[in-house]
Amino acid sequence: MREIVLASTSTHRKAVLERLGIPFTVLAPLCDEKGADHLSAEERAVHLAVRKAKSLAMKFPKALIIGSDQIPEVEGRILSKPGSSEKARASLRLLSGKEHRLLTGLAVVEGGEEGRVETALDTSRLRMRELTDEEIANYVKREHVLNCAGSYRAEGLGAALFREIHTKDPTAVIGLPLTLLVNLLAKLDFHILE
Repeated sequence: MREIVLASTSTHRKAVLERLGIPFTVLAPLCDEKGADHLSAEERAVHLAVRKAKSLAMKFPKALIIGSDQIPEVEGRILSKPGSSEKARASLRLLSGKEHRLLTGLAVVEGGEEGRVETALDTSRLRMRELTDEEIANYVKREHVLNCAGSYRAEGLGAALFREIHTKDPTAVIGLPLTLLVNLLAKLDFHILE
């Protein structure tokens, strides 16, 4: 069985991948997320997923490397990681009462110099409840979201923020769409059930 590497620092993505019951290694990608501002939200999500996976390709020449990235978009505006409580509260005020898209880019890259690359994109639609300033402040205090695009974690306390979540794959909202991943791995001759 080929080695699987998850290029991520997300404990949530790691937990999702563990559901497949396959051995894998987790390592932080050796790249940053800068330089993709000119791309659409869809293009950016896939581009950053590929960049993360490819950043480990030379380190793991015989592995299949998984990269994933999420881009929330509301009213044509891409939301980034807030970095501060003030920006997180502003982001949640913007999302309050509105529907937004959560684009999850996924890439599986063969290690080495010229490995094949398979990509996919999941689009989920999430609608937040109308939130009071107190609810927003309490949420930001209680859940560590300063490094989360959109300033929420739907898989945790963030579930209390939403009225509706429409998705083909609930694991996409967490950050790693398993249905898409299994299909991409199969294209690269890695079959979960064999």
